[in-house]
Amino acid sequence: MGYDLTEGSILRGLLVFAVPIILTNLIQQLYSLVDLIVIGQFMGNIGTVGVSTGGEISDMLTPIATAFATAGQIYIAQRAGAKNEEKVRSAIGTTITSMMLLSLIFTFGTLIFYRQILELLNCPEEAFGQATAYMIITCAGMPFIFGYNAICGVLRGLGESKAPMWFICIAAVSNILLDLLLVAVFDLQAAGTAIATVAAQLASFLASAAYMVRHKDELGLELKLSTFKMDKDDLKVILAQAIPQALRSTLVRFGMLWVNANVNAYGMIASGTNNVGNKLQKFLDVGSNSLAQASSSMVGQNLGAKKPERAKKTVLYAFYSSLVIYLRSMVFQFLRSALTSSFQSMVIGSGNASLNFVIGILDGLVCKIGLSVLFAWGLGLEAIGFFWGTALSRAIPGVICVAYFASGKWRTRRLLGEKAPKRS
Repeated sequence: MGYDLTEGSILRGLLVFAVPIILTNLIQQLYSLVDLIVIGQFMGNIGTVGVSTGGEISDMLTPIATAFATAGQIYIAQRAGAKNEEKVRSAIGTTITSMMLLSLIFTFGTLIFYRQILELLNCPEEAFGQATAYMIITCAGMPFIFGYNAICGVLRGLGESKAPMWFICIAAVSNILLDLLLVAVFDLQAAGTAIATVAAQLASFLASAAYMVRHKDELGLELKLSTFKMDKDDLKVILAQAIPQALRSTLVRFGMLWVNANVNAYGMIASGTNNVGNKLQKFLDVGSNSLAQASSSMVGQNLGAKKPERAKKTVLYAFYSSLVIYLRSMVFQFLRSALTSSFQSMVIGSGNASLNFVIGILDGLVCKIGLSVLFAWGLGLEAIGFFWGTALSRAIPGVICVAYFASGKWRTRRLLGEKAPKRS
């Protein structure tokens, strides 16, 4: 199943594995804008605010799904590299089942407390109905998001990155066609956009599930309930990796919400500039973030195969490749993104969840907010100070990632789930 990332040319293997991930993330970014574009064209500001506010919970929960999928991906990658097929099968079942159960908890929680959530978000009264419809419908589709991410995490852990690209292509086409049909033709407003989104998520989930069933023999899976039984030890490993990563993502998002809220106070020009810059950054960061995803799996497999030098070279090749992507822009923000994302793949790939969590606190809160306050209010740069604070916020985390890589401490870490040797 997929590529054996422990053999052959490192650079070629990294790029062949990473390019489909880059394309997948680009398509995801593009089609995520379709909802806002369509609803804005046919409903104006009320529809746009309704979709934006109603989608806040989905935006908060999707990174949690990604965190759990990444935890399963690295665990599976390490076990695949160690050629431990029994443990790979157990990790696959535990990853998928735990994520589906978690998605149901989030879904029911949101459906029960949606009104209180929208009130906390200060949703404007005019857009409350649209936001309610969008939030309820999209959160009902949360199991599809978690299920899709779980299966993609499994596949990437095994070295397969092309299949998830086709799954997201199916979702993109479905979303665009249904958006136009339900909003432009049937005038279902925000509810139509939400239905289109959930239908697209369902399509990608079904495609990924069908792929897994088709390749069940290569995965070593049998289609019976015991296959998806959660293993207690595997669950502990996945939770230990996923929870700090999920908290890290939440803190980073909180930091950005704080920055955005303060920039908005400087008026429409500053707010508009910030919004355009944020969207541009998301697109430009796709390259380095995707390379980090790819190199994390490659690092995991090679550490599992007891090939630390190959894991080390993987990180360096990921960094060089990220620099090539940003060579023309020469913008510090994107260069530090290449630095941090590349070397952080060693932190993630080696399973160092505690250090990854510390990096998240520094990135999302300490540096982003602290530097923004220093530049905006301390140095009197006002709105531009927040731009500089955001741009420089990952510099210190980047230095820590490089220091961890250079220290070589990742060489002596036990594999995820590996027991400490007994003392004689």
